[in-house]
Amino acid sequence: MKKFYVASSFNNKDTVRRVSNELIDKGFMLTYDWTKNERASTLEDLQEIGQQEKKAVMEADFIIVLLPGGKGSHIEFGLALAQGKRIYLYSSNDEVNKFETTSTFYHLSEVEICIGSVNNLIHTVTNSQTLLN
Repeated sequence: MKKFYVASSFNNKDTVRRVSNELIDKGFMLTYDWTKNERASTLEDLQEIGQQEKKAVMEADFIIVLLPGGKGSHIEFGLALAQGKRIYLYSSNDEVNKFETTSTFYHLSEVEICIGSVNNLIHTVTNSQTLLN
């Protein structure tokens, strides 16, 4: 069973839950559901959540990053990239291909850019991970 983690902004938690639930229904295993957390209110909270999220990224076979993401999402992206994990970078629009708003790291071979609907993202991840088995 392939393990995954979904990184994004707290503002996208409904979409994170949808993607996670649909992949779980397809037989994948979520390493950590950060959407169950409340917003951190202390440095100790941040440290605990950071440890859990770091562990989840390390345990995942692949990660999904839903844009727009925050600082944490991009750090999780970097952790996954440093480990050579497959990263699915999702955007509902074409911002990842606009020179003014993109990042060099978005265009590395470990990253698969998914643009469009969430259904398209789930289809891409499911098909890609099935082919990698």
